[in-house]
Amino acid sequence: MVLVRHLVEFLQQQAPVELAQDWDNVGLLLGSQDQPVVRVMTCLTLTLSVAEEAVDRGAHLVLTHHPIPFRPLDRITDETPTGEVLWLLARSGVCVYSAHTAFDDAPGGINDQLAQALELIQVEPLVPQAEGNLSGQGTGRVGRLPQPLPLATLAQRVKDILKIQQLQAVGDPQRQVQQVAIVCGSGGQLLPDVVARGCEVFLTGEMRFHACLEALAQRICVLLPGHYATERFAMENLAQQVAQRFPELEVWASQVERDPLYWL
Repeated sequence: MVLVRHLVEFLQQQAPVELAQDWDNVGLLLGSQDQPVVRVMTCLTLTLSVAEEAVDRGAHLVLTHHPIPFRPLDRITDETPTGEVLWLLARSGVCVYSAHTAFDDAPGGINDQLAQALELIQVEPLVPQAEGNLSGQGTGRVGRLPQPLPLATLAQRVKDILKIQQLQAVGDPQRQVQQVAIVCGSGGQLLPDVVARGCEVFLTGEMRFHACLEALAQRICVLLPGHYATERFAMENLAQQVAQRFPELEVWASQVERDPLYWL
């Protein structure tokens, strides 16, 4: 019999919680370590529609990238969006686990998966971890393309990898780039580190307008495929990894989850 604790142990081997940012909320966030598990669903974000899918399909555990709750709650009622989701899951006996920033930066985590897909070499953390026993780890990734490419060519490669039709970009599309920084999700706050590492292009999900202007001023090209696109693919990969490790379980990535942003 597979219990929640068995999956927690596996997930923490893949993405140790010690790698998470101090502000993050990771680990088993709802439920019991001793609950038996037969069906597992992964998702990027536990919205109400995604939670309803988990309940309708009889999931016992949801592996969500974005934590819920993210911030401390003083009450759980169905009068708030977060409370409504948690109340639905709790009364349906669905447990929730999130690795979030630990999974972003773990060996083989989201940033590594992006670097591997782009075939970067000499990959290392963009911001190395200052202390602790997890040497060689840190936030984001930086690496080199085997050969310089025009920004437009690299952008097309990113679109092909993430299976998207378009992305936003900063910089001359014909500029040759080779040194690449990667931060999945929202990485604008790390632009000074991108500059300091001598990168020519910064791949992240989203950035504020003024951060884009600063990148332009610093001669840093930027590729912005969207927060959803830079992370959702990894939750689909995680479903496959869990299914391989626990073949007796039914595991799937949410089928109803969609990027809330679209081009009109």
